[in-house]
Amino acid sequence: MESLLGIIFHSIGGFSSGSFYMPFKKVKNWAWESYWLIGGFFSWLIVPPIAAYLTIPHFTEIIAAASPSIKAFTFSMGLIWGIGGLTYGLGVRYLGMSLGNSIILGFCSAFGALVPSIYYDFNPTEGKISFSHMLSNTGGQLVLLGVAVCLLGIAISGKAGILKEKDFATGHEDKDKDFSLVKGLIIAVVSGILSSFFNYGIEAGKPMAEQAVISGCNPLFQNNVTYIVLLWGGLTTNFIWCIYLNFKNKTIGDYVNKATPITKNVLFSALAGTMWFLQFFFYGMGESKLGNGASSWILHMATIILTANFWGFYLKEWAGVSKKTFRTFIWGIGLIMLSIVIVGIGNSL
Repeated sequence: MESLLGIIFHSIGGFSSGSFYMPFKKVKNWAWESYWLIGGFFSWLIVPPIAAYLTIPHFTEIIAAASPSIKAFTFSMGLIWGIGGLTYGLGVRYLGMSLGNSIILGFCSAFGALVPSIYYDFNPTEGKISFSHMLSNTGGQLVLLGVAVCLLGIAISGKAGILKEKDFATGHEDKDKDFSLVKGLIIAVVSGILSSFFNYGIEAGKPMAEQAVISGCNPLFQNNVTYIVLLWGGLTTNFIWCIYLNFKNKTIGDYVNKATPITKNVLFSALAGTMWFLQFFFYGMGESKLGNGASSWILHMATIILTANFWGFYLKEWAGVSKKTFRTFIWGIGLIMLSIVIVGIGNSL
């Protein structure tokens, strides 16, 4: 029953994350950096403390009492993850909802599942599985096989992107004008790797989460206190970059430009930002049931990939491509999803 609840919570969070970019498409006449920053304020600064206030008694005291080194390490993981989150938005812009999410989150799944185990080889922690331990038992070997299958699925998805670009080169010039495979793939690789640092940030802030439980918090919501510090890091990175772009591109006036629907733009950006945070809220609930291991992380990524591809089909991102291109894309998605199953089985062993 605990595992089933974990799957449900991860699925809800994955749906929210896979759908969060849709409200941004309703923003009119604002530059990308403007609506991304407004959404970010809600994702990383406004909604997390509200969630913590509603679920964790005296959360500010827990943060204040935590070791400075714990807070600094959690914050630094957020800084690095923030770069991944920033480039995530650009990756989706250049590759589309389906291909962009599949490649970015495929990399994120693989690194988020694998790197913590390597970390525990150098810093052994009770209850945590190291990479060397994974190599020495069947369950761990299956997890590694799942990661390899995931990377293969990413490679095939990338091939589908190459074919899509060729299909759109002639006869479909009106399709997906922002599509840029080279830019998108470079950004997707960077985003996928750095986005996995969110998983490490949860581990770094675990002492704060444990203190929340001791203080009477329902274990379902224990990570809400960690998110506050972790997401401060993400806000810092994104704020600096977006403000830089605002001045560089002379779009700093977007926020007060009465020629644009300011209220609607803020509301849609706020909705997108809130949906972005909800993935973490429900990830924390799912993680409390399944544990913050490979299966928890990859299950979360899988539901995001499925949701994003649903929206990609809804937006007709693959309309007009050849059958060969579409089949290649389906194969890539299929392998990524197969990797989720393999990792889940391996983790259960």
